[in-house]
Amino acid sequence: MGSPVSSTRAVPRRTDAAPGRPLLEVRDLRVEYRTSYGLTNAVNGLSYSVNRGETLAILGESGSGKSVAARAVLGIIESPPGYVTGGEVLFDDVDLLTLSRKELRRIRGERIAIIFQDALTALNPVFTVGFQIAEMFRVHRGLSHADASTRAAELLDRVRIPNARNRIGDYPHQFSGGMRQRVMIAMAIALEPDLLIADEPTTALDVTVQAQIMALLAELRHDLGMGLVLITHDLGVVAEVADHAVVMYAGRGIEYGSIAEVYDGPAHPYTRALMRSIPRADQKGGRLEAIDGSPPNLSAIPAGCEFHPRCPLAEDMCATDRPDAVEVAPGRRAACHFGAEVVRGER
Repeated sequence: MGSPVSSTRAVPRRTDAAPGRPLLEVRDLRVEYRTSYGLTNAVNGLSYSVNRGETLAILGESGSGKSVAARAVLGIIESPPGYVTGGEVLFDDVDLLTLSRKELRRIRGERIAIIFQDALTALNPVFTVGFQIAEMFRVHRGLSHADASTRAAELLDRVRIPNARNRIGDYPHQFSGGMRQRVMIAMAIALEPDLLIADEPTTALDVTVQAQIMALLAELRHDLGMGLVLITHDLGVVAEVADHAVVMYAGRGIEYGSIAEVYDGPAHPYTRALMRSIPRADQKGGRLEAIDGSPPNLSAIPAGCEFHPRCPLAEDMCATDRPDAVEVAPGRRAACHFGAEVVRGER
C-alpha cells in the first residue's frame, strides 16, 4: 500500500484542509433523462455532505434516485439520455461538474471509488480477478505485471478472501456472491481513495454475509480514514455503521440528520412510515405496516409535496406548496410543512 503516487492529478490530495471541511459536498444536484417517452426527473435538488472518516447513508425505496445521484457525482451518467442539469458537486472544494472527462478519469479510482451493486456484471467475466485488480496498479501506478499481481494478492488477503495468492488466477464466476463483493471492494480500495461510494453493496446476499461486508467496509473506512457513502434501500444494514443519513423520495432529500435521530425520531412522515415497516424483535406476531400507494412516477411528480398522496398528515396546502428541507430541530432538516411538529411529537 505504500507505492509511489502519481504526480499528475486533476485534484491533488490536500494536506491543508481545515478540520470539519466536508470532503464531498453536493448542492442542489439535478439530473434528468430525455427519452422518446418524455422527460424523467431522476434527481430533483439533492444536497448532502460527507466528511473524512465519516459514513453517510443515503436511504430510500428503489427508484428514488439514489444510484443516479451517485453516478452523477462520478460523472458516469450515460449521456444521452441522462443529463446533469443543475447543482454543484464539490470535492475538496473543486466542482467535479466543471471538469473535463480526462480530469475526471484521473479522480475516479485514485480519489473517489465506487462499489457497484451487482458484482457479477461489474466484473469482466473473461479476465481473472487478479488481472482486474492489478490493472489499477499498472495504469495508475506504473507497476510491472509481477509487482501489480503481488499487490492484487495482498488486497484479496486484506478483504479476507481465503487462500488469496492462489485465487488471483480465478475468474469472477468461480467466486460466491459474497466473495465477488469482496473482490469489488478490493478493487475500490486499491489506490486508497479519499471517498468510497458503496451502491447497494449487500444486494442479494444473505444476512450473515451482509453483516460481514458492512463490518469490512467500516473497518476499511477507519483504517484508511476515507469518507464512505452507503446507498441502500435496506434500512437494517446501515443502522450500526453510519454516522448520518439522508432519506430520498422522488429524487430529492426529504430528511437529514444523525443516524440515531433519523431512526429513533423521524421528522418526515415518509421516514416514519419506513421505520414502521422494518421487522422488529419486540413486535413478534404483529403485522408490518405498509405505506399506502406507490412511489411517484418520476416523469409525472405530483405538485406540492411529493409524498402528499400517500401521507396520513397531508392537508390542502400539501397538494400545492412544495416544502423546502428546513431545520426542524438542531442539526435536523426535513422537507415537510409539519416536520417540527412531528419531531416534537405533536403529530
